[in-house]
Amino acid sequence: MNRAPAARGGSTTLVLLRHGETALTSEKRISGSGGSDPALSETGLRQAEAAGRVLVTRGPVQAVVSSPLRRARQTAEVVARRLGLEVHIDGGLTEADFGAWEGLTFAEVRERHPVEMAAWLASAKAVPGRTGETFASVARRAALSRDRLLARYEGETVLVVSHVGVLRTLLRLALGAPPATLFRMELSAASLSAVSYSGDGAASVRLLNDTSHLTDPP
Repeated sequence: MNRAPAARGGSTTLVLLRHGETALTSEKRISGSGGSDPALSETGLRQAEAAGRVLVTRGPVQAVVSSPLRRARQTAEVVARRLGLEVHIDGGLTEADFGAWEGLTFAEVRERHPVEMAAWLASAKAVPGRTGETFASVARRAALSRDRLLARYEGETVLVVSHVGVLRTLLRLALGAPPATLFRMELSAASLSAVSYSGDGAASVRLLNDTSHLTDPP
C-alpha cells in the first residue's frame, strides 16, 4: 500500500490542501465525518481565498478534487474559482469518524477516556470514540483514492482538498513511515503540502505544512 502504482506519463503531483478553519478548528475540537459537518468560518473563507491566490502563481493545476464534507467542499470551491476549474468529489478523502469523541477537545478526551485515547495513539487499528473509524481503515481508502487520482491524472498536478487525518495519512504513506508518524506532523488549517510520484511510482514529499500564504499580504 505504501508504494503508489507506476505513473507511465512521468511525474504526477498531488498538492494537498487542508480545509480552512471552522468554529471547531479554532477551539481545537475534534471534527470528523460523524459530527455536525460545520461550514467554514469567516477566517476559514479568508484562508481559502489566500490559498487560491497563491496557487494561481505556483504553476498550472489541472484538477481540483475534494472530500464531500462541507468545509472541504467550500475551500475547494473558492480555490477552484480562482483556478478556473470544477470541483470533483472523492468520498475516499472524507475525514475519519471519531465516534463519541466528535466535538470534544483532545484534553477532554484524555480526561474522560484516558485508556481509549492511549490505545488510539498507540495503534492504527484502535477504534476512536467506541464507534469511530480506525486509521488503518483511513489508510486503505486514502491509498485507493490516491491510486485513482494517479491513474486518472497521469503526468498532471492535482489539488486535493481534504482533512488533517487523511492528508497526514497520504504523507505518511509517501514517506513509507509507520502509523505513529501521524501524530508527529503538524498540518495547519489551509496549509499546503505536496507529493510527487515519479514514473516508476516512487513518492517524494516536496512541501509540508506551508502556511506562508496566510501571512503574506493579499
